[in-house]
Amino acid sequence: MRFVTTPTATLLTGLSTVTLREWTSRRALIPADLPPKGKGSPAGFTWQTILLLRVAVLLRDRFHFELQPHQTLFASLKAGLQHTSFIGLWGKSLILRGDNDWSLLEDVDGPLLAEDAVIIRLQPHLEALSAGFSLPGPGQSSGQLELFPARSIDMSSTAVVAATSSNLRQTASVPRRRSA
Repeated sequence: MRFVTTPTATLLTGLSTVTLREWTSRRALIPADLPPKGKGSPAGFTWQTILLLRVAVLLRDRFHFELQPHQTLFASLKAGLQHTSFIGLWGKSLILRGDNDWSLLEDVDGPLLAEDAVIIRLQPHLEALSAGFSLPGPGQSSGQLELFPARSIDMSSTAVVAATSSNLRQTASVPRRRSA
């Protein structure tokens, strides 16, 4: 699990340090994943928490929502995102229907909903998180994160290792004499 600290979280969310601390600690609107250990120590945030903070900023700034009454919605979203892969969210929108009712739907130009809802396109938020957490974008992966990331190999050191290992094999194959 990758964490970012408070300074990076402020850059990714657009919140000031004071507001971030208020939302994640004092008011516990969207709690930090790793609370600060003491005064002056930074908190730790996963990409899910940063995504929720970005959604909260959008709801506050663009739609003028009062966020505190929606604390249980944010807790429900956080629990749901814990079981969702980062790559699986690409091309999806977050549908908020009220109370704790939410869902993720494929992005379409005009989704047909049977009821009123707030629709939040996740693409711009995921692009920012992809850069901030060094996570893959939709074209970089086939739906799963790499278990072992690829590393470059220096060919000159590979030749030395290969020569050394062949010498070891030859030495190992020579029978040794026992003294009586």
